[in-house]
Amino acid sequence: MTPLAAELFDYPLPPELIAQEPSARRDQSRLLVVDRTAHSVEHRVFADLPELLRREDVLFRNNATVIPARLRAHRPTGGQVECLLLERIDPGAGPSQKSEFWRCLLKPGRKLPAGSTFIGAGNAFSGEIAAVEDEGVALVRFQTPGGESMVAVAGRFGEMPLPPYIERKDASHRNEDRVRYQTVYADPARPVAAAAPTAGLHFTPELLAALDAKGVRTADLTLHVGLGTFRPIAAPTIEGHRMHRETYELPAAAQRALFPSGSGTPGRRVAVGTTSVRAIEDFLSTHDSPLDSAHIASTAIFLHPPCVFRGIDALITNFHQPRSTLLCLVAAFLSPGSTDGVAWIKEIYAEAVARRYRFFSYGDAMLIL
Repeated sequence: MTPLAAELFDYPLPPELIAQEPSARRDQSRLLVVDRTAHSVEHRVFADLPELLRREDVLFRNNATVIPARLRAHRPTGGQVECLLLERIDPGAGPSQKSEFWRCLLKPGRKLPAGSTFIGAGNAFSGEIAAVEDEGVALVRFQTPGGESMVAVAGRFGEMPLPPYIERKDASHRNEDRVRYQTVYADPARPVAAAAPTAGLHFTPELLAALDAKGVRTADLTLHVGLGTFRPIAAPTIEGHRMHRETYELPAAAQRALFPSGSGTPGRRVAVGTTSVRAIEDFLSTHDSPLDSAHIASTAIFLHPPCVFRGIDALITNFHQPRSTLLCLVAAFLSPGSTDGVAWIKEIYAEAVARRYRFFSYGDAMLIL
């Protein structure tokens, strides 16, 4: 098969359509509904979801909690440092039991070689760069005076890791972002995400109650969302892109929900977001039945045309950036097993632009049936 050029996943987007703030109410975001069988689109609001789903449908949700992972610090010389916690690492026995090792995105990365140190939040933590990787990422050893975890430190002093296309010139949005850049069903026991699983941001407790009353079930999983999700495809073809790796946990209950059983028409398996899709499809690439225990693994799966999907019948997702792996996934889901979704996704996005939908993390949503 001829490789797919990355430029096929470009599309024009007026900058003013990049949402800078969430909608006034989560479930009042607009919802573009795509019917793949009828090859049609419909324009609704997210609160209409109970009308669009059926009894026995199952929503697969990523319950990862976003860490307020952006920390401000300074070097001994006074230079400012911005440190974004990406992933906790256990390199084995460290020099102190009070140390924590994290993979971090540092700014200014080029001025911080191995051995550099910095201090933040009024001496609430100190960091030493143990190793420098690439693209501004480094392995950092953190210490806190009282042995407090870096997750706890970030909870007190950190800022939410909003993507760079959301501009914040001051701290006026800080409290709102802490609430709105987090799903209402995020599990506080799983503070593992460096970015929000944004398709889930549209749900409210009231909407979830309405779905439950309709007979729509839920199944939670956890995927540790990393910044690689947002990195554009730099290679000339999508096949040449090196995919990032993320850890996920698929509990036994969620595994069982992937395998319809019993009589009658089974409910549809509806993924809330591309992170849920990646976890499910990675699991099903090596398993054809549920396990008796949780499945914990890491995945670098790249879902793009003309792949097929084993475990997903419908998808809730936001509008994604040009040349992103997420846009590739959605194009593949529109027409599994072919490349027809590449042209179709551009048609759908052109209509969304024409109708002034709001794009990206704080933007509107799509439901693909």
